[in-house]
Amino acid sequence: MATTIHPVPAGNAPQQKDPREKLIVALDVSSAAAAQQIVAAVGESALTYKVGMQLYTAVGPQIVRDLVSSGRSVFLDLKYHDIPNTVAKAVTEAAKLGVRMLTVHASGSGKMLRAAVEAAQVRPELMVLAVTVLTSMDEHDIEKIGMQGTLQDSVTRLAAVALANGCQGVVSSAREASILRSKLGDGFAIVTPGVRLAGGSVDDQARIVTPAEAVAAGASHIVVGRPITAAADPAAAARAILSQISG
Repeated sequence: MATTIHPVPAGNAPQQKDPREKLIVALDVSSAAAAQQIVAAVGESALTYKVGMQLYTAVGPQIVRDLVSSGRSVFLDLKYHDIPNTVAKAVTEAAKLGVRMLTVHASGSGKMLRAAVEAAQVRPELMVLAVTVLTSMDEHDIEKIGMQGTLQDSVTRLAAVALANGCQGVVSSAREASILRSKLGDGFAIVTPGVRLAGGSVDDQARIVTPAEAVAAGASHIVVGRPITAAADPAAAARAILSQISG
């Protein structure tokens, strides 16, 4: 039997400095029941959940509707990358679902990024985030696909294009966050995946940091999956990460 996603009590709405505003829990599972069980187990220790390609492909948009109706915020991480018109239409549909954040690929060109941003304006609180270089990639990988310069150069260049075309933030490793802050300022979000607890498994990530390191580097949000969702006590694991963020 699927576990119900219970709404967050209205009296517990986060304040501006609530560390939960920085934490995004990744629902990298293949069924609505598994996703609902994670949300129920985490409870009020998190407010925002990532729905990515795996879960969205498996169960479709209803899981997004369920999360939103329960009072959670949704980070829709489908990394749109197509011709501008197609991406704009996809963003329009995502806005109808009520998601709080969504991703596009920064390498899709300024035209595509502008189309996404313009489509998102139907819902002013919707943030369009541009993916720079995936955290599974390293210097060797970007060289093989023909990207010039260092990995940091590529991240900075793509982030600058995204911000120039209206994106409210970027997705990058926290290892590049401090450089982005120093070169591009503080007026945009930096969402960092590839976050792991000290001494934990790196899984398929190449550029990882701890939660505290990510925030210290300038990340506005961190995405955490298996360290929370695979924990014996997901709520306790989430609280431990919140403690590191606060510290």
